[in-house]
Amino acid sequence: MIDIAKLETEFGKIEVVKYRAKGLLYYLQGGCFQSEADSDGISMAPYIHAIHGLLAQAQAHDVLMIGCGGGSLGTMLAKAARRVTIVDKNPASFRMAHDYFSLPRTIECHVADGKDFLCATAHRYDAIVLDAFDGDRIPQHLQTLDFFRLVQSRLDRSHGCLFANVHVLHDLDRTPDRYAAAARCSWNDVRLLDTQGVIGRNALVLAGNVRTLQKPTLLMPPRSHRGAIAAELEKMTFRPLHLS
Repeated sequence: MIDIAKLETEFGKIEVVKYRAKGLLYYLQGGCFQSEADSDGISMAPYIHAIHGLLAQAQAHDVLMIGCGGGSLGTMLAKAARRVTIVDKNPASFRMAHDYFSLPRTIECHVADGKDFLCATAHRYDAIVLDAFDGDRIPQHLQTLDFFRLVQSRLDRSHGCLFANVHVLHDLDRTPDRYAAAARCSWNDVRLLDTQGVIGRNALVLAGNVRTLQKPTLLMPPRSHRGAIAAELEKMTFRPLHLS
């Protein structure tokens, strides 16, 4: 690994490092890995490819992303000719994503808190992707009933979807189940896509017009590790909520 860039920000230190042998770039903030991509900006993270596949199934052409990191999902959506808007409270995230992770400068980027941005716009999106963290947890104000009602009001009434990335420590960690249960206060259809048995994983909470969505497959392979990513996607399953 070689250091590419370091930047101290009010939200923690951002580091970009490169795995020279495989041409992979990693984005770290506050010591936590937030993005991993190849030299074209295509993600190496299976959960990003899962969201990308679900958005394709949902025919989401106008997508709002809350949380940038290296912006690899935005890059992939732009390559697929989707309209993308990204919101992040840290302006340095956009700088790093543009300079090192191939985030297209044509993508609309806003420096703002996700909830504040939604309050300030009346636009309705086909999908909203929540991938924002304080450490390894979604900020508390992005887990409230008021937030879910706000998201619902900014989604297309007929086919809008919310996709939220939730970090899971282990199988006994009920964080994604609690998030999904809270979302049920605003949506009838809420689903949980997870890979049980994996320590320190990402689960996805789906809400809105998501009843018919199938398990996602790899649609935009990166330069390497496509077989491993496809295998990880295959392991993901929709599971019932466990709150006991």
